[in-house]
Amino acid sequence: MTVRTRIAPSPTGDPHVGTAYIALFNLCFARQNGGKFILRIEDTDQLRSTKHSEQKIFESLHWLGLEWDEGPDVGGDFGPYRQSERTQTYQDYAQKLVQAGHAFYCFATPEELSQMRQEQMAGGGTPKYDGRGLAISTAEVESRLAAGESHVIRMKIPDEGNCQFEDMLRGTIDIPWSQVDMQVLIKADGLPTYHLANVVDDHLMNISHVIRGEEWINSAPKHQLLYQYFDWQMPKLIHMPLLRNPDKSKLSKRKNPTGVNFYRAMGYLPEALVNYLGRMGWSMPDESEKFSLEQMVECFDIKDIHLGGPVFDTEKLDWLNGRWIREELDEQEFRKRLVEWALNDDKLRQIIPLVQGRIEKYSDLASIAGFLLSGIPEIDAQSFEQGKLEVEENRKVLQYSSWLLDSIHEWDRDILYRCLNSLADAMEFKLKDLMLPLFVAITGQASAPPLFDSMVILGPDIVRARVRHGLEKLGHPSKKQLKKLDKDYQRFNLALS
Repeated sequence: MTVRTRIAPSPTGDPHVGTAYIALFNLCFARQNGGKFILRIEDTDQLRSTKHSEQKIFESLHWLGLEWDEGPDVGGDFGPYRQSERTQTYQDYAQKLVQAGHAFYCFATPEELSQMRQEQMAGGGTPKYDGRGLAISTAEVESRLAAGESHVIRMKIPDEGNCQFEDMLRGTIDIPWSQVDMQVLIKADGLPTYHLANVVDDHLMNISHVIRGEEWINSAPKHQLLYQYFDWQMPKLIHMPLLRNPDKSKLSKRKNPTGVNFYRAMGYLPEALVNYLGRMGWSMPDESEKFSLEQMVECFDIKDIHLGGPVFDTEKLDWLNGRWIREELDEQEFRKRLVEWALNDDKLRQIIPLVQGRIEKYSDLASIAGFLLSGIPEIDAQSFEQGKLEVEENRKVLQYSSWLLDSIHEWDRDILYRCLNSLADAMEFKLKDLMLPLFVAITGQASAPPLFDSMVILGPDIVRARVRHGLEKLGHPSKKQLKKLDKDYQRFNLALS
């Protein structure tokens, strides 16, 4: 059997270090076993998927040196490698399930489903689909389909008993069918859900081993059942431990920067970041902490993965990155990497128009534009006291701005201006008052070269991280406050759209 592994990210935002982590282990397992590593794009979420995000996935994985053998950009014998280009295939297989009695049409409206779940929770039950679509006669189904009524296709789930499946790291896992919902396979827009698309794609692409995060363990019964329904052999499953924050919670951007491009913009070496991700749940036979991708592939054994939640500690990453800089880069290579990082012509071409009219001597450049080449500014709560807004208003500005910036995928000066100006209008603030806490969070000072141009130069990953850092220094809202802020922001967001 030829080992074939895959990574299947969704192009819906910034490339996540968790994606790189799973990609790394898939690549190492495939290379160690003389197999193939495949990149597949899950772009069936039409509202959130963008070509821009897809390109950023390619760029971030290439930067890390995690090269794939088959994918949308390199081709292969099992394409197409974008799920949006395989829609008819999923619909054909869904119809086979319906015809075999393993799936059914569901016409329940979102309002009906919401009421159903509310009633279940009120009665102390677990909210899940109640199977009402199974009670509809064949004649009625045909009539409603002919009338063009909105519907989905759901899979049937056994009423009783347990599902058992094998995990190469965890052994036999047993999950009661009562905990498994009747999963939607084809959505009302005709596109597949993750569950159907991945099972069909993994089978048609001859994937031999599915290496994914442990958050997918509870989905394995649905996938195993689909394989049984189709009479296909299921790939071997390997569920990796999740990356965690220092407090053991799931890695999140609120507590740790999670974008690969953040670490690139901060000046980390790709070799060091790959090295660090490799240490997350695995170690070299001689327990050496510093190793290359090639050394990891040579020594890799999937059975040596540790199941304890690996903690993503940026201080440890800093230490490891420092070792790579000191031990692997001579002066010539260090100079080359430094120029590539931030002192290249493209970067300087963007900076010079913003600062040339503000300096009287070259040495002024450091104080005026230093924030464009630095990491996270050293600020505290008192740094925000220079403007007209009160502490709570500054906190709202940073929280709303953080959510807004997360939703902007085209990082353009005019778009940033339009969105933040609309936010100021929605909050009934003057734009200059709303911008002051952003100036402080992003630049570390109350004034600087034009902020929107500076945000473009810094890039989305650094800007978003700095805004979240400013919010942390002001004090994150409580859960209750956050819920209220989110409700208010949703109202603003409608005004922005």
